[in-house]
Amino acid sequence: MKALRSGTDRRPAARDPQGTIRLHVPAAAAGGRLDRYLAEHVAGWTRSALGRLIREGGVTVDGAAASKTGLPLEEGMEIAVALPPSAPGGPGPESIPLDIIFEDEALIVVNKPSGLVVHPGHGRRDGTLVNALLGRGTPLSPRGAPDRPGIVHRLDRETSGLVIVAKTEAAHATLSAAFSRRAIHKRYLALVWGHPDPAEGLVEKRVGRSRSNPLKMAVGGRSGREAITRYSTTERLPGFSFLTLYPETGRTHQIRVHLQSIHHPIVGDGRYGGRMGQGVQNPRKRGALARFAGIALHASGLTFEHPLTRREIRLAVALPAEFETLLGELRRD
Repeated sequence: MKALRSGTDRRPAARDPQGTIRLHVPAAAAGGRLDRYLAEHVAGWTRSALGRLIREGGVTVDGAAASKTGLPLEEGMEIAVALPPSAPGGPGPESIPLDIIFEDEALIVVNKPSGLVVHPGHGRRDGTLVNALLGRGTPLSPRGAPDRPGIVHRLDRETSGLVIVAKTEAAHATLSAAFSRRAIHKRYLALVWGHPDPAEGLVEKRVGRSRSNPLKMAVGGRSGREAITRYSTTERLPGFSFLTLYPETGRTHQIRVHLQSIHHPIVGDGRYGGRMGQGVQNPRKRGALARFAGIALHASGLTFEHPLTRREIRLAVALPAEFETLLGELRRD
């Protein structure tokens, strides 16, 4: 495509045949912020949504992943923005059952099952939490990317548990700001291989996009960002540990990467070293591990200040039945 030549030209850029937007920074835009410049030239995407895309490694500058949302621009920089595919009109409503834990005029909290994707993107157009909410007539905040109405934070597809979704723009802005300043507290439960030593501790290792596999995150990685996870051993089982975790930051795949980095990957997490069932001698336990779908990670608790009433909201949900079944099998003997 033809490069934009003026820093004041705010016409939206078009994608190339590969679905990537390519921009050439003119002299008039030098000194500006990367996220602000992209918001002026990428149609349908807000600055906050583009900031998330930058942090997730979806934007490169001169061939390397952008290091930060506020990267100062220089004349001649070549920017490539790899946007997920977008369907006309955005996500559509679908009839998908949901477990609603809390709902009022500002927000809704869902207990997401393992296997349910939070929002469309990367080739997934339907069957997501967003489609399900639209299917029940839930109003969703338009703030953010077109495929992510109302989405304030996410859980991985294979992770179960609590997800907050904003109904109004005001609630969305307030909740996003609360996440940014670490004022929303999350609790996770995980079943991991082995026994962490010490039994409780703090993992402080920067997490960024893997240098060898762009679909994975890694300790350090490209443009690694601060990541902190507290953990404690709730139950010690033969060959396994049941952990309670409190992430103090919210990096992509943070808990999964941190547990792998201390050599105690999450059961079922093939991407980060957690498929080790062949090493289990007991055939009953080996069978229980083979039958378990997803990864043994559950977002069990949320504490936050309501964006309108300012009262503290504390929510908790039990483990999914399949997770409890696996634990029961491993507790036998």
